[in-house]
Amino acid sequence: MTQTKRNYHATFILDNRGQEETIDQIVEGVKKEIAAVQGEVTSVENLGKKGFARVTDSKFPDAVYVQIDFSAPADSTRHLHERLRLNTSVYRALVQAV
Repeated sequence: MTQTKRNYHATFILDNRGQEETIDQIVEGVKKEIAAVQGEVTSVENLGKKGFARVTDSKFPDAVYVQIDFSAPADSTRHLHERLRLNTSVYRALVQAV
């Protein structure tokens, strides 16, 4: 039985404090995580560094935002959030069905 794929629009807030990885390397890692849950990335847009509306950590007032569009099976977003929870380079992730 094949699963139908849905289209998703995801926004990621990246955290590279104390890491030697560049933003492009972190984005490639996120794309690999999407591929690991049987997703196919269709577009990537780097929105640049933006300040937070509500700063929870005074040492982390802004971060790089990246939007990724991808298609994946319906249950893959749950697995993607679980995989990204373990990734310290991703501060927050918001995945919306399109």
